Amino acid sequence: MTMLGYQNKVLRINLTEKKASTEPLRMDFAEKYVGSKGLVIRYMYEELQPGIDALGPDNKLFLTTGPFTGTPVPCSGKLSVAAKSPATGTMNDCSIGGHAGIRIKFAGYDMIIFEGQLAEPGYVVIEDDEIKFVDAGDLWGKGSHEAESILSEEYGREFSILSIGPAGENLSNMACINSDYYRQAGRGGIGAVMGSKKMKAILVKGTGGVKVPDIVKTTDRILEILHEDVLQEDNTFVYDTGTTAFLEACNDGGILPWKNFSDTTDEQWTEYNGDVLMESREGKRGCGSCGLGCGNFLKIGDAVCEGPEYETISVAGPNAGIRDPYAIVKFNQVADDMGLDTISAGDTIIWAMEMTEKGLHDFGIKFGDGEGMLRLLKEMATRTGVGAELADGVKIASEKFGGTDFAMQVKGLEYPQYEPRGSWGMSLAYAVSDRGACHMRAYAPNEEVFAASIPPYTPEGKGQMVYNLGEFNAIKFSLCICDFWGTISYDIMAELLTLVTGREWTAEEMGEVGRRVLNIGRAFNQREGFNRAHDTVPKRVIKDALKSGPAAGQVIPPEAFEDMLDQYYEVMGWNKDGTMPEELIQSIL
Repeated sequence: MTMLGYQNKVLRINLTEKKASTEPLRMDFAEKYVGSKGLVIRYMYEELQPGIDALGPDNKLFLTTGPFTGTPVPCSGKLSVAAKSPATGTMNDCSIGGHAGIRIKFAGYDMIIFEGQLAEPGYVVIEDDEIKFVDAGDLWGKGSHEAESILSEEYGREFSILSIGPAGENLSNMACINSDYYRQAGRGGIGAVMGSKKMKAILVKGTGGVKVPDIVKTTDRILEILHEDVLQEDNTFVYDTGTTAFLEACNDGGILPWKNFSDTTDEQWTEYNGDVLMESREGKRGCGSCGLGCGNFLKIGDAVCEGPEYETISVAGPNAGIRDPYAIVKFNQVADDMGLDTISAGDTIIWAMEMTEKGLHDFGIKFGDGEGMLRLLKEMATRTGVGAELADGVKIASEKFGGTDFAMQVKGLEYPQYEPRGSWGMSLAYAVSDRGACHMRAYAPNEEVFAASIPPYTPEGKGQMVYNLGEFNAIKFSLCICDFWGTISYDIMAELLTLVTGREWTAEEMGEVGRRVLNIGRAFNQREGFNRAHDTVPKRVIKDALKSGPAAGQVIPPEAFEDMLDQYYEVMGWNKDGTMPEELIQSIL
């Protein structure tokens, strides 16, 4: 069927042959999965053969927009970047901010698919319907920031640039893709997939637009929604301090991790909180079509970054035993430049700190060593020195050196910075996430800690809660709506999608799409051999009780965790072993 809001075009780039072609977007897929996250997973299920090497030529890199991308819909400027993950072997889709998604849509494409591998390092320039393959020998080996600066000066600011650093070039499982310097598709080694294709960068410029059925009606209604909903205080608190505001909430709620999740809560959190960091703010930025503007440019001495986000503050701060704002901002800057995911790289380093302190293996770093963290970031990105042993993440390192009990990961993806013993539902959300430990699939602290609407220290009702949160995020991210539009509802999603596409959508259909997206991700992973045995929790969480803060004394009993898994599988209609019945898989294709 025909729907507006889409360009109805896919750009397919064969890197091996240096050829590009276009084809119609699979609108039957769009009808079921809408766009972005859901649409790309459906394409991956269709096009990626089970068992392929994530770093081989058969893996593909997908850049996927949504129907709202490039329209006046607020908070819709994100882009889905996806591939099979080299870190976990699962499907992996990442959300990245900035302006790249809008420029892809304005260039005339809903999706770009990169296939094969370049013979030599290069970059790809996409300017509307003109595609160029350019040698990148002089950029290979450079930090992401330097490479983007060189390319921006040559091509101009009308181009969005997605680039990798040395970590991506050296195929680290923690490598990310940077966009417009400071935004990252961070998790699951997505930068290593780009590096395996020998692409240093992707440049995109678009000079077109996006058609909607009635631009005046659509714009008028969007302006009403902005004032009624988007620009309300519940959403705009992020403008002042970004996600640094989560530091206080997590600390007060007993879920701010300390020293590799060995405990929680830091009485001295005010030494590096948002108020302290914002004293060094020198500018602001928002993504394309953003009404909130969470980006903060900070400069402390020679440390410069946009952010830092809560995750980076936590992993380079209290979870590493560090309270120095300079050290946290510098960690963020170096990780971005090296092209490393701050969560995974940080968790791996703090595991190495604990290994050293316990005398299990000397990695030359202990808790509180900010300079050592910077050194290891560079060594991991270049696979030199001690970093060579850590470059593929905490799961592989712990299986080699020991310390698996406190290697905080699921399916090979390191833990985000929310202590699950203070939010039991978070342990379930990490376990059943389709890409490994992830807080963006179902954010349990919203219900268990911040709103306190559901008791946190019990398995009761957690399967349904995690499902509800996951379903909501699945459709929200398939529409490519930013997480900071916190008050958005199924009703508003359906109304906006109707305005943009011209096809009548209902709130009930939004939930149906969300459920379908959860299932297609599981179906992809099941085909790769994943089941209940992989939906796990680190042993630290079920063995060691917290000692400090509001959650002191809490531990998640194994039987409680298994109960939560049973609940979730029942809600999803999956088998007890975590697999999907074949008839369910067929029903979503």
